Amino acid sequence: MAGSDLGSLLGGILGGGSGSGSGGQAGGGGGGNILGALLGTLMGGGAGGGQAAGGGNNPLGGLMDMLSKSGLADQAQSWIGTGDNKPVSGAQIADALPDDTLQKVAEQTGVSPQEAADQIARSLPQAVDKLSPAGSIPSGSLEDIIRQQNL
Repeated sequence: MAGSDLGSLLGGILGGGSGSGSGGQAGGGGGGNILGALLGTLMGGGAGGGQAAGGGNNPLGGLMDMLSKSGLADQAQSWIGTGDNKPVSGAQIADALPDDTLQKVAEQTGVSPQEAADQIARSLPQAVDKLSPAGSIPSGSLEDIIRQQNL
């Protein structure tokens, strides 16, 4: 399934490599799984999520649009840019995402919708930052973008 493949790839980005985490060992793999479920859902894994995020093989741009339209433009732009990543809260993520999307992600990962939002809030800034090293969201399929980063 696309969500679990994305989860594995994103888990490599978030949890892979040098011991740079501060108590986030479970957060690395878990973050990849939760983001994989989110992006898989937005790619059309159900409930009109594909249209909500612009469809296609790269839902990242649509997700960033969704966040920007929900008042999180400064935070989202900071993750794409080269400076510090501004934090976002689980409540802000819950407000930005459609309820059915968050519910589906929670069901796929076996957590409550609030915990799903909290995990997304912890993982998304780092993942977007690593997937946009040139200061913009790359084009192409999300799987290709992740693999091209060699992370």
